[in-house]
Amino acid sequence: MLVATISSAQQKAQQQPSGQQKSAKLEQIAQYLSLTPQQKDKILPILADEGTKVRAIKDDPSLSKMQRAQRIKAIHQQNDPQMKAILSPEQYQKLQAMRHKSISDAIH
Repeated sequence: MLVATISSAQQKAQQQPSGQQKSAKLEQIAQYLSLTPQQKDKILPILADEGTKVRAIKDDPSLSKMQRAQRIKAIHQQNDPQMKAILSPEQYQKLQAMRHKSISDAIH
Protein backbone atom coordinates (compact mmCIF):
# COMPACT_ATOMS: atom_id res chain seq x y z
CA MET A 1 0.00 0.00 0.00
CA LEU A 2 2.79 2.42 0.89
CA VAL A 3 4.56 1.67 -2.41
CA ALA A 4 1.40 2.56 -4.34
CA THR A 5 1.10 5.85 -2.44
CA ILE A 6 4.72 6.77 -3.10
CA SER A 7 4.40 5.82 -6.75
CA SER A 8 1.27 7.95 -7.07
CA ALA A 9 3.03 10.90 -5.43
CA GLN A 10 6.00 10.52 -7.78
CA GLN A 11 3.71 10.47 -10.81
CA LYS A 12 1.98 13.66 -9.63
CA ALA A 13 5.34 15.33 -9.04
CA GLN A 14 6.39 14.43 -12.57
CA GLN A 15 3.17 15.90 -13.96
CA GLN A 16 3.74 19.21 -12.16
CA PRO A 17 5.51 21.63 -14.47
CA SER A 18 8.89 22.86 -13.24
CA GLY A 19 9.66 26.54 -12.97
CA GLN A 20 11.58 26.29 -16.22
CA GLN A 21 8.63 24.64 -17.99
CA LYS A 22 6.27 27.30 -16.65
CA SER A 23 8.43 30.15 -17.92
CA ALA A 24 8.82 28.45 -21.29
CA LYS A 25 5.05 28.12 -21.53
CA LEU A 26 4.58 31.77 -20.56
CA GLU A 27 7.12 32.74 -23.21
CA GLN A 28 5.15 30.73 -25.81
CA ILE A 29 1.98 32.54 -24.80
CA ALA A 30 3.76 35.89 -25.05
CA GLN A 31 4.92 35.04 -28.57
CA TYR A 32 1.49 33.72 -29.58
CA LEU A 33 -0.16 36.94 -28.40
CA SER A 34 2.64 39.08 -29.92
CA LEU A 35 3.12 40.94 -26.65
CA THR A 36 5.26 44.04 -26.48
CA PRO A 37 7.90 44.12 -23.70
CA GLN A 38 5.64 46.45 -21.68
CA GLN A 39 2.67 44.11 -22.11
CA LYS A 40 4.80 41.13 -21.12
CA ASP A 41 5.79 42.82 -17.86
CA LYS A 42 2.13 43.34 -16.99
CA ILE A 43 0.52 40.18 -18.39
CA LEU A 44 2.95 37.38 -17.53
CA PRO A 45 2.55 37.66 -13.73
CA ILE A 46 -1.24 37.54 -14.17
CA LEU A 47 -1.02 34.53 -16.48
CA ALA A 48 1.42 32.75 -14.15
CA ASP A 49 -0.96 33.17 -11.21
CA GLU A 50 -3.91 32.13 -13.36
CA GLY A 51 -2.03 29.08 -14.61
CA THR A 52 -1.26 27.91 -11.08
CA LYS A 53 -4.92 28.19 -10.09
CA VAL A 54 -6.15 26.45 -13.26
CA ARG A 55 -3.65 23.60 -12.77
CA ALA A 56 -4.90 23.10 -9.20
CA ILE A 57 -8.49 22.91 -10.46
CA LYS A 58 -7.61 20.47 -13.24
CA ASP A 59 -5.73 18.26 -10.76
CA ASP A 60 -8.54 18.19 -8.17
CA PRO A 61 -10.18 14.75 -8.46
CA SER A 62 -13.07 15.77 -6.21
CA LEU A 63 -14.46 18.16 -8.85
CA SER A 64 -16.78 17.10 -11.62
CA LYS A 65 -15.97 18.12 -15.18
CA MET A 66 -18.66 20.79 -15.03
CA GLN A 67 -17.33 22.17 -11.74
CA ARG A 68 -13.84 22.35 -13.22
CA ALA A 69 -15.10 24.27 -16.24
CA GLN A 70 -17.10 26.67 -14.06
CA ARG A 71 -14.19 27.38 -11.72
CA ILE A 72 -11.71 27.92 -14.55
CA LYS A 73 -14.16 30.24 -16.28
CA ALA A 74 -14.57 32.20 -13.02
CA ILE A 75 -10.79 32.67 -12.77
CA HIS A 76 -10.67 33.91 -16.36
CA GLN A 77 -13.55 36.32 -15.76
CA GLN A 78 -11.86 37.65 -12.64
CA ASN A 79 -8.77 38.62 -14.68
CA ASP A 80 -10.66 39.83 -17.76
CA PRO A 81 -10.79 43.55 -16.89
CA GLN A 82 -7.02 43.67 -16.43
CA MET A 83 -6.41 41.75 -19.65
CA LYS A 84 -8.72 43.93 -21.71
CA ALA A 85 -6.98 47.04 -20.42
CA ILE A 86 -3.54 45.76 -21.45
CA LEU A 87 -4.18 43.82 -24.68
CA SER A 88 -5.25 45.02 -28.11
CA PRO A 89 -8.61 43.67 -29.36
CA GLU A 90 -6.80 41.15 -31.59
CA GLN A 91 -4.59 39.95 -28.74
CA TYR A 92 -7.60 39.69 -26.45
CA GLN A 93 -9.41 37.51 -29.02
CA LYS A 94 -6.40 35.18 -29.17
CA LEU A 95 -6.35 35.02 -25.38
CA GLN A 96 -10.05 34.15 -25.32
CA ALA A 97 -9.41 31.30 -27.78
CA MET A 98 -6.64 29.98 -25.52
CA ARG A 99 -8.89 30.19 -22.49
CA HIS A 100 -11.70 28.39 -24.31
CA LYS A 101 -9.28 25.57 -25.08
CA SER A 102 -8.23 25.44 -21.42
CA ILE A 103 -11.86 25.00 -20.34
CA SER A 104 -12.47 22.44 -23.08
CA ASP A 105 -9.39 20.46 -21.96
CA ALA A 106 -10.68 20.46 -18.39
CA ILE A 107 -13.96 18.80 -19.30
CA HIS A 108 -12.60 16.20 -21.72
